[in-house]
Amino acid sequence: MSGRRLLLPWLSLRTGRSRWTGRLHDGVNACGRAAFSICSPKVCVVGSGPAGFYTAQHLIKARQDVEVDIYERLPVPFGLVRFGVAPDHPEVKNVINTFTLTARNSRCSFYGNVNVGKDVSIEELRRAYHAVVLSYGAEGNRRMGVPGEDLAGVYSAKDFVGWYNGLPSCQELSPDLNCETAVILGQGNVALDVARILLAPTDILKKTDITQPALEALVKSQVRRVLIVGRRGPMQVACTIKEFREMVNLPDTRPEMVVDDFEGVKEALKDLPRPRKRLTELMMKTALDIPGEKEQERQNKASRVWAFRFLRSPIEIMANPDNNRTVGIRLAVNRLEGSGEGAQAVPTGEVEDVTCGLVISSIGYKSLPIDPSVPFDSHKAIVPNNMGRVQHTAGLYCSGWLKTGPTGVIATTMNNSFDTARSVVEDMESGTVDVSAAKPGSQSISGLLEERGVKPVTFSNWEKIDSLEMSRGEASGKPREKLLTVEEMLQVARK
Repeated sequence: MSGRRLLLPWLSLRTGRSRWTGRLHDGVNACGRAAFSICSPKVCVVGSGPAGFYTAQHLIKARQDVEVDIYERLPVPFGLVRFGVAPDHPEVKNVINTFTLTARNSRCSFYGNVNVGKDVSIEELRRAYHAVVLSYGAEGNRRMGVPGEDLAGVYSAKDFVGWYNGLPSCQELSPDLNCETAVILGQGNVALDVARILLAPTDILKKTDITQPALEALVKSQVRRVLIVGRRGPMQVACTIKEFREMVNLPDTRPEMVVDDFEGVKEALKDLPRPRKRLTELMMKTALDIPGEKEQERQNKASRVWAFRFLRSPIEIMANPDNNRTVGIRLAVNRLEGSGEGAQAVPTGEVEDVTCGLVISSIGYKSLPIDPSVPFDSHKAIVPNNMGRVQHTAGLYCSGWLKTGPTGVIATTMNNSFDTARSVVEDMESGTVDVSAAKPGSQSISGLLEERGVKPVTFSNWEKIDSLEMSRGEASGKPREKLLTVEEMLQVARK
């Protein structure tokens, strides 16, 4: 049966029924110029976040004959742009417009609701396509590795962000916000996003695409104080100046910085790179300068507080007497050895206990292996590669966080993905990837999926979901009201 099924796409060329056939114009033979779709290089991209779409975009632009199929586990595209970017950062989500243009290109197809590694294997994709690019990101959490991290009241930032952004797998999270103090471990942009969402006036949030259940929980939240904790010092924080400035200007909040944390920092400023210098200067100003009259008045009226705590590492999450939920965190007090970006945090032997009812760990995302046939470095949590070429596996590539680890902003991912796409094109042109032999592409994969009872969601199906979400949002003064379960998404997509 399997041999016969593989023949079906080729037979269907005569019937005029397939998407494939629709691209042919009076082809005379299998490799004639007009028989465009048969002989065109076919590339499969796994994952429809920024890495996947930027890879597809560059491939389509670089070669006028390439066809790209994007496979996505969820029925909806755009990955962390939809599920990771903070609701109060709509301008960052504008890249969706670019991705939509790519998806609507006649040489690009989207197949949502397809779980690669489960519904279809990497080996099956490699047989069907000239090249396969893995761009499925980092869906795992780095664990703290301390006692108590599985207690109620302790969450990963990835899951917390997924909860307020509508990621279906995080909708059962229902975090308990009935405490005064929250501790966030990590001082990167994601940590600051979480702090901002916890403290922002809900009048601001209700005009964003934050989910309704999250908005309702935040309206009732008792959190009034957020500590943002880092293991190193002010000159090593991972956030950007934009995110820090947003914290400084957040309505109804005031900063509480420890003046002693900035001892000796002024003297070191001159040696810092410009972006780091500007960020450090703003932190120093926030910590050391006496506010002007207007700013002092604003801070005096603030009902909520945020603070950076430096040179602290978690050593234990402390439990209540019933040992079933967090009531605090024990922190090791560190000192720095070395200087600049390479400085290392070394425990001094002192500890500090902080009372809190909510701990959110923002110490990094990590990629997970997708398929036993794909090399994976479990220590670095990446697919080992050279310029996106997966080691010892011709025709297999990776881009985005799977390639580099979870670093940088969307623009970083864009450049990283363009580099991988360039590697694919170079290999096609050098013959390392043989594109002279025709490959069936989505035609054979569609057959396999149908056989397995998997019904992909096309981009036009997604546009039905998009349209409904936007109309639901409009009714309540929001840009969109997201569907929160895969079942709801599929129901709307298939109408």
